[in-house]
Amino acid sequence: MQRKRLLYLHNGRSTTTVARLDDRFEHWGLEVDRFWAFNNEFPENLAGYDGIFLSGSPHGAYEDVPFILQEHRLIQEASRRRIPMLGVCFSSQILASALCGHDQVFRRPYCEIGNKWLSATPAAASDPIAAGIVPRAYMFVWHNDEVRADHPAMTVLAGSDQCPNQIWRYRDQPVWGIQGHPEITLAQASVWFEQNRQRMELDGGNIDHLIATADEALAAKTMLTRFAALVQSSPSVPPESVNL
Repeated sequence: MQRKRLLYLHNGRSTTTVARLDDRFEHWGLEVDRFWAFNNEFPENLAGYDGIFLSGSPHGAYEDVPFILQEHRLIQEASRRRIPMLGVCFSSQILASALCGHDQVFRRPYCEIGNKWLSATPAAASDPIAAGIVPRAYMFVWHNDEVRADHPAMTVLAGSDQCPNQIWRYRDQPVWGIQGHPEITLAQASVWFEQNRQRMELDGGNIDHLIATADEALAAKTMLTRFAALVQSSPSVPPESVNL
């Protein structure tokens, strides 16, 4: 049986991350095609892709940067073709910006950073990837930008005490944004926190406390495995070639 193909867009300064989530998607049975979007590397078109994962980035979704503008177009084309998409952190924001308008993303007055409990909304119970977070899920969050929770095309699936839209879905499409970082394992957390100590501390984080309160966040991770399973079981996308 031919494996389903996942387009993995690296939006960070490097294609190697602590989480190595691209490798984990392969372990979960997907064929992963990696492109370094941050370096303006994109597929010529979306023909043959059964799902798309979009990673985090140091940029803001509203910035006038070539790769961000290109990624907006890719997201809009993928949505038109109903290709399943999942984005975390920056990529939750760029999904919102591309599909719901640039003003859907805003700069917060202060950073939200910490290991937090997110409360699920009633809609999460029947959601294909978010049902496992009911009634709440623990996750590390770290963001200065935020997706507004008031768009009619959005279904909010979970929020925190400081951010009402931590997890959301676009219309009835298989498109989800996650503001936090379910991809970071407990073993990876301390390494990641130390690597980003200076920046996290500038954003108000206490690294020792973050390490002490880190968790495997298993309920949150079900969103990743459920998305992989959804891509595996979804009907193949017609091989229409539309250049991006």
